[in-house]
Amino acid sequence: MGKKSNRAGKKTAKKVPAEKNELAMIGGILEGSPDAIGVVVIRLDCGCRKMAAVDEKGDPASKIIMYRDNAESICDQCKKDTGDYMRVTESFIHWEEPAPSAEKQAAIRLKVLGDEINN
Repeated sequence: MGKKSNRAGKKTAKKVPAEKNELAMIGGILEGSPDAIGVVVIRLDCGCRKMAAVDEKGDPASKIIMYRDNAESICDQCKKDTGDYMRVTESFIHWEEPAPSAEKQAAIRLKVLGDEINN
C-alpha cells in the first residue's frame, strides 16, 4: 500500500477499531489472502476506504480494494486521485488472530503506514 501517513488528517488514537461495516470486507480480504496476517484500513475524508492485506514481512498480500459504504462506486474525488494520502483521516492495521508480537506489529506498521501512531 505504500507509506501512508495521516499527517494531513487528525492524529488517531492508539487503538483504532474496525467499524462493523468494515469487518465483512476485512473478513473477505483475509479469506482471499492466505499469506495475510492483517488488513490495512485507510479511511479518507470523503467516506471512501482503501484496504489491502499484508503478509508477515509487511508486503502486500492482496490487491488494494477501494469502496464506499452504501454506494455503487467510490466518490468522484477518489476516481480522480485514487484516494490521495493528503485526504487520509485515519489508518490502522486490523490483525488476524493470533496477532503478531507487539514488536512485529510496530515494524510492519512503520513499513506500511510510515508512522507508529496508528494501531
